[in-house]
Amino acid sequence: MRRSLILAVSAAVLITVGGFASAPIQDPAVYASVLAADVRPQADRDRDAARHTAEVLAFAQVGPDDKIGDMIIGGGFWTRVFAGIVANGSGEVIAWQPAEFVGFQASYAEAIAAADALDDVSGIQSPIGAPELPAGMDLIFTNQNYHDLHLRPFGTDTAEMVNAAVFAALKPGGRYVIIDHYARSGAGLGVADSLHRIDIADVRREVEAAGFVLEAESDVLKNDTDPMTANVFDASIRGHTSQFMLRFRKPA
Repeated sequence: MRRSLILAVSAAVLITVGGFASAPIQDPAVYASVLAADVRPQADRDRDAARHTAEVLAFAQVGPDDKIGDMIIGGGFWTRVFAGIVANGSGEVIAWQPAEFVGFQASYAEAIAAADALDDVSGIQSPIGAPELPAGMDLIFTNQNYHDLHLRPFGTDTAEMVNAAVFAALKPGGRYVIIDHYARSGAGLGVADSLHRIDIADVRREVEAAGFVLEAESDVLKNDTDPMTANVFDASIRGHTSQFMLRFRKPA
C-alpha cells in the first residue's frame, strides 16, 4: 500500500509540490514535502540540514518512478528518504545490507528488517562481494560506505566485484552515485581501514574501470576545515568530515 504524500510527480522529469509550479527534478526545493513524510522519524529530519538531504537528492536526480538500490544501508536513513519519494510513483527501493555487517552488529540486522517492512522497499542480505541487486535499476546509491569495500577483512577484489555487480544491475543510462569521506590525495587504499576515508581518485579509477563514465561531481558536502587525517569516528571531526559526491552513468 502506497503512502499519500503532498508531493505529486509527473511521469517524466517534472515534479509539482502542492500548488506550486512544476520544477526540474534537479531542484532541491521540490523535495521539501517528501522530506517531511511520515515514513521518516523526527531524528532523521533533524539531520537533513547537516546532511544536505535535498541537495543530495537533486544531484542524484531521484524520481518517484525510479527503481533505486540503496547499497550498504547502515541505519537506513537514505532508504527511508527513497521510500518517501517512490510512494507516489511506480518506483521501488532495494535496500542491501552486506551479510558480514549483519553478522557483525545487531543494529545492522535491525535496520534491514525495518527497511524490509516499509512500503515499496525490499530488504536483501548477501555477501559483500556479491550484492544480489536485480536488473533494470535506474539508480544505485551509496553513502559513506564505498570505502568499506576496502576494509581489511574483505578480499582485495571486493570493490571490483561490487562495481561489476552494480554495472550489471543498472539499465543503460542508469546512475551510480557515491558519497564518501575525503582522504588526502595519494593516501592509498590503506586509509579505508585505518581512517574510514578514501581518495576520490581511487574511487574514480575503480568505478571507471568497471565501465562507468563520470558525469558530475559536487562539493556541497565539502568541509575545508577537515584536515582529512583523523578517523571519521574521532570526536574532533565526527559529523563534520569533508565528503565528495560523484555521479557516474552507465553508457546507454
